[in-house]
Amino acid sequence: MDERSAQQVAQTADTLPTRRQFLTMVGALGGAAVMYQVMGMMGMAHASPYAGKIDLGSAPPNTKVLVLGAGIAGMVAAMELRDAGYEVEVIEFRDVAGGRCWTLRAGDTYEELGGFVQTVDFAEGNYFNPGPWRVPYNHYGILDYCRRLGVEMEALIQINNNSYLHSATKFDGKPIRYREINSDFRGHISDLLSKVTNQGLLDEVLSDADKTNLLAGLRTFGGLDADNAYLKSNNASARRGYERAPGGGVDGAPIANDPIALSTLLDSGLWRSLATSEALNGSMPIFQPKGGMDMIARAMAANLGDLVKYNKRVIRINQDDSQVTVTYQDMDNGGAEVTTTAPYCVCTIPFSILSKIEHDFSDPLWEVIDSMYYASSIKVGIEFKRRFWEEDEHIYGGTTYTDLPIAQISYPSNDYLSNKPGVLLAAYAWGATAYQFSSMAPEERIQRTLDFGAQIHPQMHDEFKAGVAVAWHRVPWTHGCYGQWRDKEAQYQDAVAMDRRVVMAGEHLSYLPAWMEGAVLSSLDAITRLHAVATANAGEQ
Repeated sequence: MDERSAQQVAQTADTLPTRRQFLTMVGALGGAAVMYQVMGMMGMAHASPYAGKIDLGSAPPNTKVLVLGAGIAGMVAAMELRDAGYEVEVIEFRDVAGGRCWTLRAGDTYEELGGFVQTVDFAEGNYFNPGPWRVPYNHYGILDYCRRLGVEMEALIQINNNSYLHSATKFDGKPIRYREINSDFRGHISDLLSKVTNQGLLDEVLSDADKTNLLAGLRTFGGLDADNAYLKSNNASARRGYERAPGGGVDGAPIANDPIALSTLLDSGLWRSLATSEALNGSMPIFQPKGGMDMIARAMAANLGDLVKYNKRVIRINQDDSQVTVTYQDMDNGGAEVTTTAPYCVCTIPFSILSKIEHDFSDPLWEVIDSMYYASSIKVGIEFKRRFWEEDEHIYGGTTYTDLPIAQISYPSNDYLSNKPGVLLAAYAWGATAYQFSSMAPEERIQRTLDFGAQIHPQMHDEFKAGVAVAWHRVPWTHGCYGQWRDKEAQYQDAVAMDRRVVMAGEHLSYLPAWMEGAVLSSLDAITRLHAVATANAGEQ
């Protein structure tokens, strides 16, 4: 490297953000979920550390634990504490368990904050998951509970080469098949790298044998021809698709089509969605419970039976040196106030709700609770009279990504080729877009989703049957989608620490935010520490 080049490298290094600064910028722009995806691509986020069924040992005799909230974290805590011999009482605000692990089906009615009421008019057997909708293969904890509880799982297709990548301003607004962008991006990169290699620009870092192997790899990876070029050819079309696909008879010979020019491809920005399938939490295989995500919650609730008390609205949490006192309104009894006590408590109530409940937690914990805000998100599920994405466009599962406000369309990974209505996740967006959707009535959210989606699938308006639109800041039991920290590095230990006789748990107290796995891991950690305190206290008596 000459002196000028060295100076340029030094100057560039001085202006590049640090890894932490880069992730901070990503988090500010895209939120925690996007930041975690980027961390996965950078090798900084890892698979779940779940190592198998927890063994707490034996509970101190006659020791009770209150569990506040029957979401995933609360029910995991309740099952494991019960199995260890604790007396357990679960207090739940809703009339069903699951929290954000929630499914809407035909005939269900949902009333959101602000009074909008939606009745789901789907065909029998169809459903929509407003909250979690995927279980990555490396979320070992939640999958283990599914296995133990007999929840039947099936594959969910996240990435489908026949789905679309779409920009409203590129390619005249026409959606482009995922495989075309993916194949052309890989092909052009491989072509460029092969040229650099052949020109000797990598001689300082590659031996002759390395260069030979690299060029062979690039031909395979990028679909290059014998001259290491990515050009119109049957070799390239075997990946990106043909002008006329191979057939039989007189006109059976395939006709290759033209790859997208590199400059056009780069300018489109569609390549930005290609990394989705490379993140740890986005790579295949991914699973879903048969029949809807709440099959997980239903199985946990059935396991707990009458340990869960439903329709109970917690209004006060107090503690002293010997016990925790929880006061709730019994909504099955006209809102009458009821008090229950226990030596210990696991609180899984989202901080967005907990901040509105009277309590006497320590100042450091209260500061975290009060400062944590919850992400905005909008999900719209639309049922169509026929599965036009399969019949007309040969899309079976997978996701289309777009720069329209709907952000993505996910195609169902079940009931393929059936002659009955199907449900699309027709919009799933975050941030400012979600706030805009939240300000609309549900009918307008659905109409706007159809208008945007029709730019990709023109059939949408004609085939529309029914829809439901969930704006998470209007969901009564969370007031948002998932917890976001003001300063996680400084506040995390204060939030997870045992606060006298209360310990917190939930996805917000994990490094897997917005995932059920985060709730599972947080819960197991919390009850392990609670059990240690309870055992130590019992030994001192």
